[in-house]
Amino acid sequence: MNIVLLSGGSGKRLWPLSNDIRSKQFIKFFKNEELGDYESMIQIMYRQIKNIDKDAKITIATSKTQVSSIYNQIGRDVGVSIEPCRRDTFPAIALATSYLHDVQGIDENEAVVVCPVDPYVHEDYFEALKELHELAEKGDANLVLMGIEPTYPSEKYGYIIPNSKDDISYVKEFKEKPDIETARKYIENGALWNGGVFAYKLKYVLDRAHELIDFTDYEDLFDKYETLTKISFDYAVVEKEPEILVKRFKGEWKDLGTWNTLTEAMEETSIGKAILNDTCKNVHVVNELGVPVVCMGLTDVVVSASAQGILVSDKEQSSYIKPYVDGIDEQIMFAEKSWGSFKVIDVDDSSMTIKVTLNAGNKMNYHSHDLRNEIWNVISGEGTAIIDGMETPVKAGDVITMEAGCKHTIIAKTNLNLIEVQVGSEINAEDKHKFELEYK
Repeated sequence: MNIVLLSGGSGKRLWPLSNDIRSKQFIKFFKNEELGDYESMIQIMYRQIKNIDKDAKITIATSKTQVSSIYNQIGRDVGVSIEPCRRDTFPAIALATSYLHDVQGIDENEAVVVCPVDPYVHEDYFEALKELHELAEKGDANLVLMGIEPTYPSEKYGYIIPNSKDDISYVKEFKEKPDIETARKYIENGALWNGGVFAYKLKYVLDRAHELIDFTDYEDLFDKYETLTKISFDYAVVEKEPEILVKRFKGEWKDLGTWNTLTEAMEETSIGKAILNDTCKNVHVVNELGVPVVCMGLTDVVVSASAQGILVSDKEQSSYIKPYVDGIDEQIMFAEKSWGSFKVIDVDDSSMTIKVTLNAGNKMNYHSHDLRNEIWNVISGEGTAIIDGMETPVKAGDVITMEAGCKHTIIAKTNLNLIEVQVGSEINAEDKHKFELEYK
């Protein structure tokens, strides 16, 4: 089975846990009892697909800023189709389809399922994805959609109107996001939510892409990506295709896009250090800080604390957070990288202090800075520091100083933690030069 997972932009509705590079699908909200740890939406999606089909080829269509988080959470045994910039879903899906054919070598007559990376679903959803793939392979229609059976009239989704109420039916028409009353009428007549899940043979979308875009292959399309017109897959392809099947999905399916909807799916009232007294009602706490949060006498409230900030909100009001967060000019305080993660501890006019975690066997880029000096204080683990080509073993208690202009990296032999202090007249992400590293 071939699957493309669409991993969207940053999103601010789950601030302070989400930020410009940490999207909601990477935040670990859900307890996996077998692992004894928390999982993110992307980890659950990847694991469940592999449970249904261990040989499934999974490709994630995403922006460059998310690649490190993807490799950090699910490893490198996954295809990644990188969008150079945002151009809506049709260019993204065209690029991913070309990537499957030209880079991964998948035959144009094979089927692929495309779906969002972040719905809240259970095992029956992944069985349905497999069935969708099989329907597309049969070729009775150019497109096969999953139609979600609505649980309430919603203004957030477009609607699919099938020809019948059968489990599998041809599509009669599509409807835009309606008002509540219109949505209610659609549902009474058997309409389904359009959850953005569909399947097709690669050749079909490649042909549509060549009709709308002048390109030769994946590399050419990638190079031209910034010039492409922003248009959704629904507008460019789906609503112009007469031969579409829809398969009903009757299981649980939720878009956990706000704190209000997310806390409804949380199995525990708190994650991290939290104390709620017995007068609290319908209160949820997500705390990534190492200090306790105490809640007393609260009702219908969400509390979230991270290095990025602290949110205390009525659950219903939390849905309206975005314009307030958009007005915050904020330093990224936490990010996962392909090699580990970092958390900013302190920021001053001429210094920044960061806790860096490197996973065993990983290393930072070999790099230098023009405008700042750096000091590494190793607090746990073992590794090798390389400073201007010279290798030095490091362990807990070692301190290494790098002057501006000095090339440096560190390679973790075991899991390694260090405190990095940056000191300089100007500290910014642009002050970085990367170099090739020759190391055995």
